[in-house]
Amino acid sequence: MKFVNKKDIKIISHYLGRVMQALGAAFLVPIIISILYLETNCIIGFAITSALSLIMGTSLNKAFKDTDNIRLKHAMGVSALAWLWASILGAIAMKLILNFPLINGLFENMSTWTGTGLTMFTNVEVLPKSIQFLRSFEGWLGGLGVVIIGIGVLIRSGTAAAKLYKSEARDERIKPSIVNTMQKTIEIYVIYTIFGVVLYLLAGLPPFDAINLCFAMICTGGMSIKNANIGFYNNEIIYIISMIIMILGSISFPVHYKVFKTKGKAILDDVQFKVIILLIVVCTTLIFFSCKILPTDALFMVISATTETGANCISSNQMMGWNSVGIIILLLLMFIGGSSGSTSGGIKVIRILTTIKGFEKTIMEILSPEGRIFKLKIQNKEITDRNVKESSSYIVIAATLILISWIILIANGYNGLDSLFDVISAWGNCGLSSGITGPDMPIIVKLTLTFDMWLGRLEIIPVLVMLRGTLELFKPSKKQRQFINNIISKVNPYSRKI
Repeated sequence: MKFVNKKDIKIISHYLGRVMQALGAAFLVPIIISILYLETNCIIGFAITSALSLIMGTSLNKAFKDTDNIRLKHAMGVSALAWLWASILGAIAMKLILNFPLINGLFENMSTWTGTGLTMFTNVEVLPKSIQFLRSFEGWLGGLGVVIIGIGVLIRSGTAAAKLYKSEARDERIKPSIVNTMQKTIEIYVIYTIFGVVLYLLAGLPPFDAINLCFAMICTGGMSIKNANIGFYNNEIIYIISMIIMILGSISFPVHYKVFKTKGKAILDDVQFKVIILLIVVCTTLIFFSCKILPTDALFMVISATTETGANCISSNQMMGWNSVGIIILLLLMFIGGSSGSTSGGIKVIRILTTIKGFEKTIMEILSPEGRIFKLKIQNKEITDRNVKESSSYIVIAATLILISWIILIANGYNGLDSLFDVISAWGNCGLSSGITGPDMPIIVKLTLTFDMWLGRLEIIPVLVMLRGTLELFKPSKKQRQFINNIISKVNPYSRKI
């Protein structure tokens, strides 16, 4: 029995078309920057890219209207393909405008959309202003979610919106309606963005720098318009503003909403926020005393790793010059990540807490009298055995995929620690680099890290569902197998059937 059929393809194509329409409209925005800076070739490149997505999206949306009974597998297929298409669109734009290689462009745009921050450009300061803006703008949109943008703009509330919302690894709602939840999320996101831009302007940054830097920080993406990243400004005030915005980006949107409703009190009740602050304090102290560096540098890099932003105030060479304690701490922070339902990547704090609670329950059941029942709770919410199983399984799968990528990089001649650092950074959508990420990497390494960023942003399952579903399409049906077996038996009566 085949689990994917033509009807499934129609449903996926219909909703993918809607997201493609939204992406096509998004690629019109950089044209404004192109006009302001008189970048004519950029205007043409973005116009072609936008038209391509709008035309293809509209065609898919109109051609496949049989979209009843959308299931989670369809939503996950839409989600995985939408993120891939967004990255391909960006690669096409960079090819048209910069004649940038498509593989490098795919890596670059997957990095920007997923809020990773690793880059193929050796000199970002010479890029056209509209391309610099595109990298920041993609990260800002990606912080909300590619599919979720489509929900908020083009899709009505209902079963389809709920399934698509869940497909991007989001479960908590701010409002009963998914569309209302997304509208409130966008509202909060825009408020924080404006807040950040104003702070940067007050700190003395030019408007273009302030907008791009705030986009990169609030989406915890870290893409910079300067080669030295935040370190270019060499300004303590800008460092402090950036750290505040990074932490805001790592907190879940439902918590932000509660903070607005309770005038700040809700943040103190959020267990994930408490863990993040504890990690920042403890890890900053350890790195400061073990690596003998400036306290501001230690704090900034720890916050950057914890929130999965990847912004840096020191160079990769300086960072990798730390002793092994400092590097391992950054590795662990990038692996853990921020809060679920936020813009940051990684395993997420709640999964770590849930898994630890599961271990605790197992140990206490062994030690306690037979028959005693333990109930697990986190923040006064009961945690089921299924929650523990899902969290621990996710961590094991993530670790396994990281190991495979690590082996691929080592097989291509890269240092073990450097390879592990960049693999975890890509998978966790962080963006800090040991220095090996760049245009000179072998194609297999570029594709591996691109795949890691894609997997990490969608939290693995949607991508694997899409890939498994694709294999199902090529699986022969019962009638096809019978037909093939009849032909084979005529040619060779002693052959095995398929």
